[in-house]
Amino acid sequence: QVQLVESGGGLVQAGGSLSLSCAASGRTFNFYRMGWFRQAPGKDREFVAHINWSGGSTNHADSVKGRFTISRDNANNTVYLQMNNLKPEDTALYYCAAKIWGRNEYAYWGQGTQVTVSS
Repeated sequence: QVQLVESGGGLVQAGGSLSLSCAASGRTFNFYRMGWFRQAPGKDREFVAHINWSGGSTNHADSVKGRFTISRDNANNTVYLQMNNLKPEDTALYYCAAKIWGRNEYAYWGQGTQVTVSS
């Protein structure tokens, strides 16, 4: 089994920063990629960023490029999302997810951590 636990969310003013963490446990040797997604009230869940578990190549959504950075610490099975210059439209529930070898979709999801940006 795999467990993903997010932390680091909170309330911040526009222009501020937050750093999210996602700690993975279990069969992490199967991981191919980890990603961050977010879902605002009344909206669909959207992709934020992903990072390959080995190699470390990354991809960020256009809406967060230049402001958010995804990184990983393989030794501690943790993925991070550094969020700078936050905007009110970044307010959402942020989830991390893991994609494993042999499956196209993200197989495991965390419970989410709330990020609220006030104007």
